[in-house]
Amino acid sequence: MSQQLAYVIITPYSLFKSRTGGILSRLITRTGLELVASRMFAPSKELVTQYSEAIISKNDPQDRRVQELIHNYILQNLSPDPKTGRRRRAMVLLFKGDDAVRKTRSVIGHISPDRSGGETIRDTYGDLIMEDGQVRYFEPAVLAPPTVDEAEAKLKLWTKYSDTDGGVVDNVINYPAGEKPQRTLVLIKPENFRFPSGRPGNVIDFFSRTGLFIVGMKLHRMSVAQAMDFYGPVREVLRTKLKDVVGNKAKAAIEKDFGFKIAEGKEHQLGDILGPDFGDNQFDNIVRFMSGHAPSEIPQSDWHKPGTERCIALVYEGVEAVRKIRDVLGPTDPSKAPPGSIRREFGQTIMVNAAHASDSEESAQREFKIVNVGENNFKHVVEEFYGKV
Repeated sequence: MSQQLAYVIITPYSLFKSRTGGILSRLITRTGLELVASRMFAPSKELVTQYSEAIISKNDPQDRRVQELIHNYILQNLSPDPKTGRRRRAMVLLFKGDDAVRKTRSVIGHISPDRSGGETIRDTYGDLIMEDGQVRYFEPAVLAPPTVDEAEAKLKLWTKYSDTDGGVVDNVINYPAGEKPQRTLVLIKPENFRFPSGRPGNVIDFFSRTGLFIVGMKLHRMSVAQAMDFYGPVREVLRTKLKDVVGNKAKAAIEKDFGFKIAEGKEHQLGDILGPDFGDNQFDNIVRFMSGHAPSEIPQSDWHKPGTERCIALVYEGVEAVRKIRDVLGPTDPSKAPPGSIRREFGQTIMVNAAHASDSEESAQREFKIVNVGENNFKHVVEEFYGKV
């Protein structure tokens, strides 16, 4: 079976209702495909018009009436607001693997007024209400191509607009007068991607209860250089904070292995000697965990290359965004995190603790520059697969 690319567009309404995590979980766990890219869009009228026109296709096996229904939905719900001109958010997820288009379609499901229950994404999150043969309400929850050829054509279209209409999107949320929104960074950490699981989506689902809005998303492979820069502020803390721990452990080990008692207070000297080296070792472990390599394991010329570990970088926007995200995330040590927090539910250790979130607006600004959520690796993946668009 040949490799394919398949896209899934999470609609503005699904994003507004914070259904992103549930949708992502189903796509990852039920398809077994690899999530290879993701990008937020604020589609322009031009993109929406061209995309809606491409929906009506003789190559599409769907009923012509369904095509027209989707065509009209796209025009009405993905276009900028006709009253304010404000663009709407849409999230595009890109999956790769054998038979990817069919697998995503089987999880998404079909559009029918007779469907009920929760077997597919559209069964759970979509709606089609008919009265006297007329459509009264329609929400497909997600949009996806029906065939491999349609996937290529429409992906190339979205890629064409991915620089101008995508990235970390601005002015897409209407705030009441006097409200001052913040932006903060979240990283869904590499342990959530060890095998296809619902964990990345489940973590996003936990964050949804903050009432904040996702305005940027990127599948990120952190380089060694980025990891060293990102976690640089904790390096000196590790070198000094762990002195007492290291000193006590060293004292106990020496007494056990050499069979003599070390005088009280000498552990502080041992900590002064060994603490910095132990802190550097812990820092290297963090870099390795996030990027796949410690600095000493690869040539310095490779430090800036994308790492082997995956994470999802998200930009959340809203009032008191930093505090709200941190409250739901919980403290660094999962054993001290309160019930219902992300780190209590999904964390294992101080390092393997499910997610990272900026601890201040200043930290967020520094981390934004390192991770660069607006970087268009979506375009890179599409063009690597199909050739330059």
